[in-house]
Amino acid sequence: MCGIAGFCSRQKSWRQDIETMKNRLISRGPDAEGTWASEDEAVVLGHRRLSILDLSPAGAQPMVSHSGRYVISYNGEIYNCKEVENRLRAQGCLTHLNGGSDTEVLLEALEAWGVRDGISACKGMFAVALYDKKEKSLCLVRDRVGEKKPLYYGMVGESFVFASELGAIAALPDFQNPINREVLGLYLIHGYIPAPHSIYEGIYKLEPGKILRIRPPYQKWETETYWSMAETAKKGQENPFRGSFAEASAELERLLTEAVKGQMVSDVPLGAFLSAGIDSSTIVSLMQSVSDRPVKTFTIGMEERAYDEAEAAAKIAAHLGTEHTQLTITERDAKEVLPKLDGMFGEPFADSSQIPTYLVSRLTREHVTVSLSGDGGDELFCGYGTYQSIGGAWEKLKKIPYPLRREAARLLTDGIFSGKERNRIRGMLLSAKTAEELYEKSSLSEPFLGRLTLRPGTARCVFDTYESGFLPGVHNNLMLMDLLMYHPDDILTKVDRTAMAVSLESRVPMLDRDVVEFAWTLPLSMKRQDGRGKLILRDVLYRHVPQELMERPKKGFSIPIQKWLKEPELLAWAKGLLAEDKIRREGYFDPELVKRLWDDFEQRASGASRSGIFCGLRAGWKMRQKRRDRDSRIKERKAA
Repeated sequence: MCGIAGFCSRQKSWRQDIETMKNRLISRGPDAEGTWASEDEAVVLGHRRLSILDLSPAGAQPMVSHSGRYVISYNGEIYNCKEVENRLRAQGCLTHLNGGSDTEVLLEALEAWGVRDGISACKGMFAVALYDKKEKSLCLVRDRVGEKKPLYYGMVGESFVFASELGAIAALPDFQNPINREVLGLYLIHGYIPAPHSIYEGIYKLEPGKILRIRPPYQKWETETYWSMAETAKKGQENPFRGSFAEASAELERLLTEAVKGQMVSDVPLGAFLSAGIDSSTIVSLMQSVSDRPVKTFTIGMEERAYDEAEAAAKIAAHLGTEHTQLTITERDAKEVLPKLDGMFGEPFADSSQIPTYLVSRLTREHVTVSLSGDGGDELFCGYGTYQSIGGAWEKLKKIPYPLRREAARLLTDGIFSGKERNRIRGMLLSAKTAEELYEKSSLSEPFLGRLTLRPGTARCVFDTYESGFLPGVHNNLMLMDLLMYHPDDILTKVDRTAMAVSLESRVPMLDRDVVEFAWTLPLSMKRQDGRGKLILRDVLYRHVPQELMERPKKGFSIPIQKWLKEPELLAWAKGLLAEDKIRREGYFDPELVKRLWDDFEQRASGASRSGIFCGLRAGWKMRQKRRDRDSRIKERKAA
């Protein structure tokens, strides 16, 4: 678990520049660092190390292959390292190892089998930079699902650059790449910037399952796909699991257990996040089932009871017999994180759960260096209730001819009925042409968010490349949509940035290749029925944890951000950021629309909004009407 950086064709000040980049990655690799340059100094690789496996200097990077042809700078873990090593030895491709790191095994596999076949043989999370001295070519590779190992790349001046974090690239003295206006609309819609885009022009995110190659003169590159979530999903649906629910549940438990065992390999202390949800509880249960000592588990509690699941987590930990640590965070604790967020993420990121995720990561890092989490369960096993609600809504909407819906949407969004926020939202949803578009629009609290940019962007999301109904059934397509975008670019990004900010490695057994591929073969009936999701995952969990400990409303991992923004200190801070003259001067957003949205928020915050008053009056009238009706019925019964 490390941070990597490097560049091509940067001969002037490469020694100083690579140090600048590595210094920005120090939290990802506080234990050691290294630099390698080609003989002509055309290619430079840098590395910051967080030592997890083989803590000796034998695991240091950048690392040169036994033959001397290849050089690697690598961030991640190969969970089936021993299996790959045995294959290499059986084929006579490996006679000895200088140390015990997975880096050395990965490097020899890439040399022996080629980049595509070598990386396909590996299970794990990784971002890899591999230089071929003979061909003078550089390869960048990212793992199958984007499991928290980011890799940014692009051009800075005349140099090709790459790094684990955007901030390491932006720190270069000649970095002048302007803000990418094409992606601002995407950010406002999704709350994150989806791959392959970044907030800067000319800088990109390498997408999961991709290999990038660049050759002299290092100005143009090409990419290829070695693994595809969409194609895996399609193949799984075309070749469904034929056994019973009990057989499927047993197989899922076997695969998850194997994934957990593989990811518990570490030469440093290891633990797990425990949020009291189905996903994290399942992972902790399986960890404890294969461990000969109490697993270290960690959770944070909230002062706000509506957001607190610490008590439930403590009961689960007590039942499983884990060594549990809990920290109750205050409003002040959370607010103190705000100034740190920009440095963590390097680009706009709107998921407010980044704050508690950072705090639980910081707590965990005080005790261990590696932590397992339960991310992925909702997306793989149809856990989100929105999948069902969108599916039901689309069944009704599609019965209405689109021209009629389009006209109604216009009247509600921009016409005579657009004065009310509620109508604008309804109009926005009515305008959806597909179930996938309806799902995307449903995340917007205000239709005007998509219109805030002064210049409409043309950037597209990865899911836009697939036709509506790519998979059979609305639920499957929405899950795929999340696994292609929301999960890697929001959930996994959030966990990676916050955990690595405190030098904590986080692993996700749910995203093991075999688990993912098996999940896509399961029929929807094994995942969701009668409004309950993750049925098969629950079945695995209930063999270890009593059902009554889990049956409660899900609170999520969030904070009362709207409440905080109503308080004078943060309210003044936010008003400063959104001041009309500032917005107008910067020239990215429509200042009038920004002011309108902010005024609406302030009115709601003061309780003086017209819509709020209206809703309150209407609710009061309904309550009075119900009381009158009740009193009338009582009188009638007495009279009778």
